[in-house]
Amino acid sequence: MTSSDKTPGLGTAVVIGGGLAGLGAAWALRGHAERIVVVERDHYPAEPAFRAGVPQGRHAHLVLEAGHRVLEEMFPGIKQELMDAGALRVATSEVRWLCSAGWMAEYPARMAFLSCTRPVLDQLVLKRVRADSSIEFLEGTDVVGLLGSAGAVTGVKVRERGPERGEVRDLPAELVVDAAGRSTSVPKWLTELGCRPVPEQRVDAGVAYTSRLFHRPAGVDLGGQAIYLQTKAPEAPRMGVLLPVEGDRWIVSLAGMRGAEPRPGEEGFTEHLAGLRDPLLREVLRDAEPAGEVRGFLPGPGVRRHYERSGPEGLVAVGDAASTFNPVYGQGVTVALFCARELRRTVRRHGGIGHAAARDARRAVAAASKNPWVMSCAEDARFDTTTGAPTGALLKLQHRFLDKVLAGATRDPLVTAAFHEVMSLVEPPSLLFRPSVLSAVLRG
Repeated sequence: MTSSDKTPGLGTAVVIGGGLAGLGAAWALRGHAERIVVVERDHYPAEPAFRAGVPQGRHAHLVLEAGHRVLEEMFPGIKQELMDAGALRVATSEVRWLCSAGWMAEYPARMAFLSCTRPVLDQLVLKRVRADSSIEFLEGTDVVGLLGSAGAVTGVKVRERGPERGEVRDLPAELVVDAAGRSTSVPKWLTELGCRPVPEQRVDAGVAYTSRLFHRPAGVDLGGQAIYLQTKAPEAPRMGVLLPVEGDRWIVSLAGMRGAEPRPGEEGFTEHLAGLRDPLLREVLRDAEPAGEVRGFLPGPGVRRHYERSGPEGLVAVGDAASTFNPVYGQGVTVALFCARELRRTVRRHGGIGHAAARDARRAVAAASKNPWVMSCAEDARFDTTTGAPTGALLKLQHRFLDKVLAGATRDPLVTAAFHEVMSLVEPPSLLFRPSVLSAVLRG
């Protein structure tokens, strides 16, 4: 047993990245590290605003029901703060959802989510985290490398950004949390330390996004509060979503899998809108005035890094740095919150941030992201243009069963409710095999 196992200690924790995943991780470590340093490449805006370090922030975001429960658990009262900031409560039954089998049946909602733009959520979480004196921020600063060896990470190398870059300096730490997102350089830096490559899975559906904000026309009736026009493989690889956000606006995001990517700019947005498998979204937007420019986004492949199998001591990855999903399924923010919750539970159990706590946290983070990853990859595998997707007889059986579930969800409220609970990550996929749900599916 190492000395770190015996005496976890408080010590210093460094969090790479000050986005939502990094802020959640820093908050989770309160009271279990003497010093917590968040290194963020951007300078935070004074008011909610889109920023360069969160390129996906300009697109429609969902915090699923399970994510809201974690958010409220970790930041009590934040739901009310979100609503005070203009977020709108949307019952899941108020989402007009066109799945691959047709329109979802109406059902009595047991769940809801709060809908707002990403900067509103980020700003409220940042405000909470900034208020804790044990958490420091190094804004406008890059992490440029890791300290340590093949066996253990012992800190980071940092350098201020700007035209006159400062010198590289060392920031030692007992724990390093990688929350740098999709573009994390930590795997590359680990190889420079002599570590074995971290095992990873890559699934790439080639998805691309285009989004725009619109002013909500007065008196418009959607037949609900939000719209989700899902893809249907293989003949309809395009999707569209409309969510109400603060300021009497809608955010509309359109996406297409490889081969059906939206072209850039306003012309591409209009063209993609016309190519959706149902005209509802196009008709709703006919009289809506744009409230901003069209913005594109190429998220890249889904990547799941197995740090729980092969990772150096003193390192934990959270959020997109650990598991990156196809954004069309709306899982990313919720899974990032899961990671923060698991990190908090682990350091509490160990009483500190030592190596044993980091090892357990890596396992807990992997377990929390497993079901969302499997669900995301299984759907991506329906498209022939997806690379790295799972294959085989079991996957085909899963697809056939889910097709029956979706067909049932178009006519049976019991199945619709169960499907929403699974997709909201409140319940595991095994809920669909409970006798009451399964019998309703099979009757169909």
